[in-house]
Amino acid sequence: MSTDVYEMVVGLEVHVQLKTTSKAFCGCSANFGASPNANTCPVCLALPGALPVLNAEAVTLATRAAVALGCKINETSIFARKNYFYPDLPKGFQISQYDRPLATGGGLAITTGNGEEKVIGITRLHMEEDAGKSIHDRYPGITAIDLNRAGVPLVEIVSEPHISSAAEAGTYLRTLRQVLQYLDVSDVSMEEGSLRVDANVSARRKGETRLGTKTEVKNMNSFSGVERALTFEFARQCELLDRGERVSQQTLLWDAAKGEARISRSKEESHDYRYFPEPDLGPLILDKEWIASIKASIPELPPARKKRIAADFKLTPEEIEQLTANPVVAEYFETVARATNDGKAAANWLMGEVQAALNSRGGDLSEFSVRPADLAQLINMIRDGLVSHAAAKRVFAAMVESGQPPAQIAHEQGLLKVGDDAALAGWIDEVLAEHPEESGRYLAGERKLQGVLVGFVMKKSGGRADPKRVNQLLASRAAGG
Repeated sequence: MSTDVYEMVVGLEVHVQLKTTSKAFCGCSANFGASPNANTCPVCLALPGALPVLNAEAVTLATRAAVALGCKINETSIFARKNYFYPDLPKGFQISQYDRPLATGGGLAITTGNGEEKVIGITRLHMEEDAGKSIHDRYPGITAIDLNRAGVPLVEIVSEPHISSAAEAGTYLRTLRQVLQYLDVSDVSMEEGSLRVDANVSARRKGETRLGTKTEVKNMNSFSGVERALTFEFARQCELLDRGERVSQQTLLWDAAKGEARISRSKEESHDYRYFPEPDLGPLILDKEWIASIKASIPELPPARKKRIAADFKLTPEEIEQLTANPVVAEYFETVARATNDGKAAANWLMGEVQAALNSRGGDLSEFSVRPADLAQLINMIRDGLVSHAAAKRVFAAMVESGQPPAQIAHEQGLLKVGDDAALAGWIDEVLAEHPEESGRYLAGERKLQGVLVGFVMKKSGGRADPKRVNQLLASRAAGG
C-alpha cells in the first residue's frame, strides 16, 4: 500500500468554550474545576418548567470570534433543538443552531510547511451549549455523570475541507487558538476541555475533484494527537481503497495510548438529530450598529502584530513567532523593548532568563513576579554600566523571588558595578597570587590567558567588577605598566 497515489482531505469542527462567568442559558458558574454537579440548577438539569435565558456576553464573544475570522454575521439567527439521547445530556436535546447560524463564510490564513500562505475556508460559526461529562474510570464498573459542564456556552467553528495533510491540520488549529487568545474570547485549553476538535477525513486519488466518503475522528486531546489520528485514519482508508473495498461513513474514537482509532458507531446525518426551532428562545436579532461596534473593538491580531514587530525590531522570524505566541507574551515583550529601545536585549532576556524562571516555578507570564518595567530597568542598568551581566543575573534571580525593583536589590546586595581602580587592583592581585601558573604565562606574553584571568576576577568580585576596566588594568600589567 502506498499513500502516494491518494491525497488527504480534512475538515475540522472546533468546539470552543466561551470565556463567560455563567452558562449559556442560566446563571450557574461556567468555571472549571468545581466539585461534581456543584454548578447546576433547574435550567441546566432540565427540570420541568425551567426556561432558558440567553447569556448576552456569550453572544458578544461569539460575534467577536466570527468577525475576526472574516465571517458574515447574520442579523437574525435561530436556536434549534438537536435531539439525541445520552446520559450526560439531561434534556435529551442540545440547544444549538442549525440552518440559520450566527455566522457563515470567512477564512483563516495559515503558513504551510513550505512557507506559503494558504487560506482555510470557514463554513460556519454557530452558538450552542455543551453537554455534561461521562466519567468511566472513577468507580469500577460504573459510569458517573458530572453535569457542571452542561449548558456551558460554546461556539462551533466548522472549516471547509481545504486541509490536505495532518501537518496542515495542526497548523490550522494552532493558528486558530492564537487568534482566539488574542481576542480573549476563550481560555482555549484542551486540557480543561475549553477547546475540543472533531476531524472529518477522507481519501481520494490525486487529481480527482470528487470527495471520498468521510469518517469522523473524535477523542483527540492534543494538537499532536489530532495529527497522529489523521495520519492513522488516512493510511487505514488508503489500505481499504487499495484492496478495492469501500470506506464506510463512521465515527471513530482515537486511542492515544495504542496509537489507533477504533470504530464507535455509524456516522449520523443531520436528519438523525431531528432539528427543529427551539420554542423557548426567540430569534437572535443583532442590529447593524451593534455589529459595527464589535468590528471596531477587534484588537490587533497575530499576523498584523508579527509584521509590525518585524518592522520595529531586528529579530529573526523564529524569535518573532516565539514572542507573539500569545498576547500576554507579546505585550510583555513590547513593553520591555520600548522602555529600553533595545528589542534584541528584551527578546534575549524574555526567551532566556524569564522563560527559565517560568519553567522552574510554574505558572505563566501573566502571574510573573517581575514586572516589565522592572526588567526594562535592569536591562538599562546593564547598558549604562551600573551592573555587569553576571551581577544582573543575580539581581534578576532576587527580583523573581521578591518582586523588588532591580536598583534596590543591586544596592542592598552590593551588586553595583565597581570601577574603582584600587578595588579592582586588589582583586587582580589576589587572582594573580592564587593562580601563579596562569598569571606567570600571561605576564610572560601568553595574551590569550587574559580572558581566563578576567573571569577569575569577575568570580572573585561576585560579578561586580567592571570587566572593561579589568581588561585594561591586566593589559597594563602585562605591558609592565
